[in-house]
Parts: sequence; structure tokens; C-alpha cells
Amino acid sequence: MSALVTAQDLVQLLDSPTPPVVLDVRWTLTGPPGREAYDAGHVPNARYVDLDTELADPTHTTGGGRHPLPEPDAFAAAMRRAGVNADSDVVVYGAPDGFGAARAWWCLRYFGHQAVRVLDGGYAAWVEAGLPVETTQPRPAPGDFVARPGGMPRLEVEEAARLARDGVLLDARAGERYRGEVEPMDPVAGHIPGAHNLPTAANLDENGRFRPAAELRDRFAAAGVDGGQEVGAYCGSGVSAAQEVLALELAGIPAALYVGSWSDWVSDRNRPVATGPDRG
Repeated sequence: MSALVTAQDLVQLLDSPTPPVVLDVRWTLTGPPGREAYDAGHVPNARYVDLDTELADPTHTTGGGRHPLPEPDAFAAAMRRAGVNADSDVVVYGAPDGFGAARAWWCLRYFGHQAVRVLDGGYAAWVEAGLPVETTQPRPAPGDFVARPGGMPRLEVEEAARLARDGVLLDARAGERYRGEVEPMDPVAGHIPGAHNLPTAANLDENGRFRPAAELRDRFAAAGVDGGQEVGAYCGSGVSAAQEVLALELAGIPAALYVGSWSDWVSDRNRPVATGPDRG
């Protein structure tokens, strides 16, 4: 199963005898809350999922970064509320940058649900295609989803440090954050020593769709990633890096996600920090 689905394909799937569960995961780093956008209009029968409280653990205060991975039971409860069953085909969508949808895709895959795809281009692609939207909130029957962690490779802080030395660790943030010139969210600027900078924006074309697999492979190969080495990705808090992992999957390259990412790395001031354009 491809990790992507087009808006036109989704129309046909929704008209089929077994339509997918559609999850709206619109989210931006600095707001406004995605719920406001969902209430203003969404794909018919889509259920809203809150990234900050359902795809992360807001109660976790002992490390793990700004968006720690939710506990299995909490994530399972959120998916059951959305009507996700063990045999459900799931389609997730968000903003055109793909961040929220990729986080949902990764979480579902990590917790053992393989039948999940991302709407290429997000909600904007649906609207641009002139397809119907609705403002009513569906009330699905509770699902039977069970979380089984381990379905996707995941890095903890020690593993990220090792991968930066011995494999390829990609920093998915914008160049100015990697170089330490600005840091809008976290108390320390810079990057994990040894990490390569490969911003997520270039994974998409001018219309907000993922680039073809061949182009993605060429892009990653230019950064030294050709599938022959262990690869991981991080960002500020494990959200935009999920989009990097998705792009790597489209290119046929498996990669691990450092969920805690930079916000977890700098929670211990004794960890080394590199600045400037060099890997360090």
C-alpha cells in the first residue's frame, strides 16, 4: 500500500462499501488551534484528532521533548474515540506542509496499524479539487483499536548521538535553526553534532505535494543517504521530522524517528551542541 492517496482517490474510497476512517490533523507550530480550522470545514465524515493532546503526551514532564510520544493506552483510547478498528483503512490529512498528518501516520504505524495513508497536499488539495466539505461533527461508534508499540523504528537520545557519529542523522529543521542563527521554540540554538541538515520544505513541490520518489531519492542521495546505511531524523519536537521519515519511505529508504528531537536533546545542558553550517 502506498503511503499517499490523492484527493480524487479518496473520493472513490469514501463512496466504496468499506470507506476509510478519515482523520483531520491540522496543526501549526504557533497556532491557531487546528480545531478552529476543522470546525470551519472538513472532509465529509472526518474526525478531528488533536496533535498536542492525542498524538503527544502533554502530562509528560520528565524529558521526551515538547511532544513526547503518548502512552499506548492513551493513544489507543484516542483512536477508538475516532472510530478506528483493527481492520480499518485510515486516511489522515492536515496542512499542506504535511507535518500533522505525517505525525499521525507515524504514530499509527508505530503502534501497529499498517493500513494508513496520507492525503497528498492535505486539506488544501481537497478544497482545490472542488470537493464537498462539511461543518458537522460525526459521532462514530467506538472502535476496537489496540496499540502495539514497535511498528516503526524509534530513536532515544543515546541512539541519536550514536547515529550522528556512525550512521546518518538528518536534521529536518530550516537551515537557520540548524545553524543556530535563530531558535523560536527551545532554550538553546544549534544542532546535534554530526547531523546533516535536510529541511523538510524541499520534500514538497510548489503545490504542496510530495515530490516523485525518484526526485526524493536523488535529494537524499545528495546528502549521503542511499539506503545502504542506518538513517534517522529529528526536528524540534518530532513533528516535522515525521514528514522527513514519510518522504524517506516514499523514496524506499527506512528511517528511524527521534521523537524527542532537539527539545529533548537540549533538556540536558551537558549534551554537546554544534552551530554554524558544518556538521560539527
